Amino acid sequence: MAKLFEKWNIGSLELENRIVIAPMCQYSARDGQASSWHMMHLGSLSHSGAGLLILEATAVTANGRISWADLGLYDDYCEAALENVVTEVRRYSSMPLAIQLAHAGRKASTEKPWNGGGQIAPTSEHGWQTVAPSAVAFHEGEHPPKELGSAEMNDIKKAFVESAQRASRIGFQGIEIHAAHGYLLHQFLSPLSNRRQDQYGGSLENRMRFPLEVFAAVREAVDADVAVWVRISATDWVEGGWNLEEAIEFSRRLKELGCPAIHVSSGGLDPRQNITLGAGYQVEFAEKIKHGAQVETIAVGLITDPEHAEEILQNEKADAIAIARAVLYDPRWPWHAAAKLNASVKCPPQYLRSQPRGLAKLLQSDRTE
Repeated sequence: MAKLFEKWNIGSLELENRIVIAPMCQYSARDGQASSWHMMHLGSLSHSGAGLLILEATAVTANGRISWADLGLYDDYCEAALENVVTEVRRYSSMPLAIQLAHAGRKASTEKPWNGGGQIAPTSEHGWQTVAPSAVAFHEGEHPPKELGSAEMNDIKKAFVESAQRASRIGFQGIEIHAAHGYLLHQFLSPLSNRRQDQYGGSLENRMRFPLEVFAAVREAVDADVAVWVRISATDWVEGGWNLEEAIEFSRRLKELGCPAIHVSSGGLDPRQNITLGAGYQVEFAEKIKHGAQVETIAVGLITDPEHAEEILQNEKADAIAIARAVLYDPRWPWHAAAKLNASVKCPPQYLRSQPRGLAKLLQSDRTE
């Protein structure tokens, strides 16, 4: 059997296969609340045949949203709206659902990407004052973030905990903490964005302190049957920035705190990043973290060919494969991968008759209601 379609456990969460749909921001929420777009979008992906669907970066505070149209889970209104979506999606799909909890830090208060994606000033409509480990703007000329004080950091840690508890109440089976792509927890990790002179800045030990505290607090706040893991950027792709060796140590420390897997991406912290794109360009990072920290990893980044995904797993470069834009383009990517690799996936009984001739074992009924 193809390894891509073997069962896999991420902590307490058992998956039917090793295909993970990575979080993808939709910029379609209203005051942080999930909309009918999310119902349609997540409903479609829940029938993709993947082993796990992770919802987009979901802000733990209103000012932690990337944009004014981002999803949030920071009040009762956000919780009720998202619960409504999740309930309907679950009515027709048994696919496990996870949520990525995030705070954008200095990369918050921006416009939707199709409207330019630039920073919105605090005095403008849809804008607000951003916060960060240090008062260093992401782009030169932008309004700088406010440096966080210890009380504000405690409030953010508490917000992660409260959002995790809301996610648990809604019924999410997994929580991914976002410490990648230049957002707040990554900003603490990188010396390029963290210029603090206290116990949260300077040495690697100090720069890791707050992200590790957040993970530990979230892990303690939810039941053991809710899996909690972390997405990281393995490197800033900028000289003098966060690097792979530090990422391995961070992953090792996370594992000691009970983190069962690391979702390995890269970049996003500094506009000077110099990335050479290519098929599976981040797989080497997942492989080195997997073996260097002795922790299971999810590889992501231009892995679009099923045979390539299978090769990564067979050669123990990672333990699971995440797809993102590829599944937006082809929402049945796991179906097609199963056909190529002589495997099978679950689908709604309404779709069983779509099975091509000669592939009698490709589709299995996912009966819910």
